[in-house]
Amino acid sequence: MSTPDLAVARLCDATAMRLRDSALRGRVRAVAERLRQPLQVAVAGAVSGGKSTLVNGLLGRSVAPADAGECTRVVTWYEHGPDEGRIELDLVDGTTRAAPLGEDGRPPRTLPVPVEHVQRVRVRMDLPALRGLTVIDTPGVNTVAAANEQAARRMVFGTDGTDHAQALIYVLRYVQRFDAGALADFRTLSAACGMSGVNTLAVLSQVDRRGDADDPWPGARRLAGRAYEQLRTSVFDVVPVVGLLAETARARLLTGADLAALRALAALDELDLEDLLVDVDEFARSSAAHGRLAGHLHRYGIRVAVDAVRGRPGLDLDGLHAALLAASGFGSAATAGIGSVAAGIAHFTERAAQLKALAAIGSLRRLVRAPAGAGDRAALASLADAVDEGRPLTASLRGLRVFAALDAVGRGQLGLDDEMLAELVALAREDTPAAQLGLPPDASPKEIAREARARSVRWRRLAVTTGALAAGHRARDVLGVLEELAALDAAGPAAAAPAAAVALGEDAAGLLRSPRLAGRLRDDLTALLSGDGPAARVGLPAGADAVAVAERAAQLAAQFRVLLHRPLPAPEKRGVTEVCGAYEAIWAAAAGPRGA
Repeated sequence: MSTPDLAVARLCDATAMRLRDSALRGRVRAVAERLRQPLQVAVAGAVSGGKSTLVNGLLGRSVAPADAGECTRVVTWYEHGPDEGRIELDLVDGTTRAAPLGEDGRPPRTLPVPVEHVQRVRVRMDLPALRGLTVIDTPGVNTVAAANEQAARRMVFGTDGTDHAQALIYVLRYVQRFDAGALADFRTLSAACGMSGVNTLAVLSQVDRRGDADDPWPGARRLAGRAYEQLRTSVFDVVPVVGLLAETARARLLTGADLAALRALAALDELDLEDLLVDVDEFARSSAAHGRLAGHLHRYGIRVAVDAVRGRPGLDLDGLHAALLAASGFGSAATAGIGSVAAGIAHFTERAAQLKALAAIGSLRRLVRAPAGAGDRAALASLADAVDEGRPLTASLRGLRVFAALDAVGRGQLGLDDEMLAELVALAREDTPAAQLGLPPDASPKEIAREARARSVRWRRLAVTTGALAAGHRARDVLGVLEELAALDAAGPAAAAPAAAVALGEDAAGLLRSPRLAGRLRDDLTALLSGDGPAARVGLPAGADAVAVAERAAQLAAQFRVLLHRPLPAPEKRGVTEVCGAYEAIWAAAAGPRGA
């Protein structure tokens, strides 16, 4: 069966062949081209809110600048590509200008053209994390002052046309409570940029910087829960994170000298250590080594690292980075009971086909309203009919129905009581039929079907009472999904989800013969190539839980990614890239749509 993105892409291809106007034809083909590219995820939020730090955590490399250089004032796209030595500037006049990366591997602080002439900067890197998605780092905003939708699109995506992200991560600075103005700003920006509760993740950043508690997570969990209740029609989830630790761990920024400095701190009396860390700025000024620790870890991270060193005297850099990743909440046990950034990314990537199709349909609905000559009106009318709000979605697009309904709630087109809203949110957020209906994981097909039939009564009543209005169409979309679930007792239990696939070729296997592969890495690669199941492939016992598998896979991906920073023969570089991709696949599958 065709995936939704490819089905809409074929619709675009067929329409473009019928159009005579070259500009219209180009716009339709541009929509099709984006459907065939990786999912585009924008990261937006307030100035100094931890946005670029989170981008670095997502990429697994410290590349996005966090200072006040010119690149922080323009939209920067991080895309997959083999050429890591330069950047491309898309200028507002439609031309492109190349420029070298800075000596630190980041975009230069000063651009070769006036910043107001730059529409966006493109940075291509050969990173496994960018194979399935493109990350868009946006200029920070203190308030949403955009007077219209086009201004908002320029602010977040670098364009006011249809070329925009298909998902959004919005970074909210962690405070004790969110005032109405901050939440209104977020909703305004999200709606203007075509985002909704199906493709938006809100992240509470810098959760270690508020309060004086040694463990910031209880308070962070409570705030995330309250924020989600306020935003549940506008976001997929609200998750907390210590972005600095995620960046440090995933980019492996600590060195042997840093570990030695941490061991010296671990040897101190607890009261002496506490005195040192009372003022982290003063601690940073006390020595160059302390300055590095403060810059990469801040106070909470230093305490986590010191505790890890004390608890495991033989701790090496691999173990240290793994401990920091777990404490960051990026996707680990620190966020137990709630979602995580990793879970949000998994949600986006697993539903990439639906999210890209949803964004494309929105672009096409705007496009068909464009002025057209007589020769193109029939083609546009046919396209408008295919993407019309009132048409039932075809079988190849059925995955969009719940998304479209939740999107309609966020836009005020579909009014629901609390019970039906909770039902709709569960259908959109969860992956298994039992979870979608709020049933135990071991619920039988008959129990699932019985619950789905009971719920369908309310949705059928809503569909009838709202009739031909947009609300009626969306209610029927949900009703169709419930009716499919109700048919499970006739179809039998759904097939179990397959284990994460690990596709490795001769280049990866050939790495075992490389003198550049150290003994431990050679053992890790042997396990990846020969292991039976995800746990064994990352060198863990067969009974290891998903959290441990995800963390180990992320750690191994980071270790092998370091090799890409060295000069390598082309076959070895391809092999290392394959290995990183395999570990990323295991990590994503183990993290799951709800994370640990």
